[in-house]
Amino acid sequence: MTVNGLATLSRALTCSGGVEKRLAQAALMSTCSSSSSNSHIFSQKLAERLGLSSPCLGRSVAGTMLFSVAASSLAQDAHAKEKPPSEKFLPKEVVMYQYEANPFCSKVKAFLDYNNIPYKVVEYNPISKNGIEWPDYKKLPVLKVDGEQMVDSSDIINKLFLRINPDCSITDDEEKKWREWVDNHLVNLISPNMYLTVSEALESFDYITTHGNFSFTMRLGVKYVGAAVYYFESMRLKKKHNLTDERLREILYEAAEMWVDALKGRHYLGGSKPNLADLAVFGVLRPIRYLRSGKDMVEHTRIGEWYSRMENTVGESARIKE
Repeated sequence: MTVNGLATLSRALTCSGGVEKRLAQAALMSTCSSSSSNSHIFSQKLAERLGLSSPCLGRSVAGTMLFSVAASSLAQDAHAKEKPPSEKFLPKEVVMYQYEANPFCSKVKAFLDYNNIPYKVVEYNPISKNGIEWPDYKKLPVLKVDGEQMVDSSDIINKLFLRINPDCSITDDEEKKWREWVDNHLVNLISPNMYLTVSEALESFDYITTHGNFSFTMRLGVKYVGAAVYYFESMRLKKKHNLTDERLREILYEAAEMWVDALKGRHYLGGSKPNLADLAVFGVLRPIRYLRSGKDMVEHTRIGEWYSRMENTVGESARIKE
């Protein structure tokens, strides 16, 4: 399927208008081990090499070395995590207007989490249309930073990055290329894969309603009605574009493999720490990571190691619980 075809499919599953289509807007992841015999042999050889009289001393030194390696690995992850915002950027209030599983919203949240910028969340309710304060702008996310309204996920991230790093510029061609790939291609693969089967549609809406701004009664209605609407809409569009479930998954796998190839053996596209492209890919994939589609992606591609590394580096959410 062409990129345009996928974009059409994704947009159809996230467009607005009517209860059914408004429901669509709510939709939107080093250990060292050794056998005891290998450890014993290593201890003996280490004792001989260091001139130690007892293999027990060798085991003690070996244990210290292994601990040092593990500690070094943890230190590298900690180093990759950004420090809290500098004194040049200390906003008093950051408010995120979002859909919980929207990949564009998830991009911005990944950036905020990585940079330890606390933020509140206002969840848009696709049925009542509550949660949005301005009628003229219909897209999400919207970020308000000390009252200043920011729109468009990539533009929001650019502005925040330059405020955190006023002496830097966003000019890296490789980083720019892959950020555009995320916005123009990867995001279009998320929604179609979330509603591939009845069980996956229910799983996806369970995630959306659990994390979203819904009362218990509304949660049940949105989950089952929304899952049914989206599943049948997904079936219609798959038939229209002559796509099978298997092919939709394959396209997701191909995108994951393409990203791993782009890393060229590096821990991150940014090298020793994530850059804006790393955060964009991670943010877009995070809503599906522990859904069936994300589990399949990790099982059938090489992306799992990078994703786990990003998950550890980005760390806990900076979202303010209310």
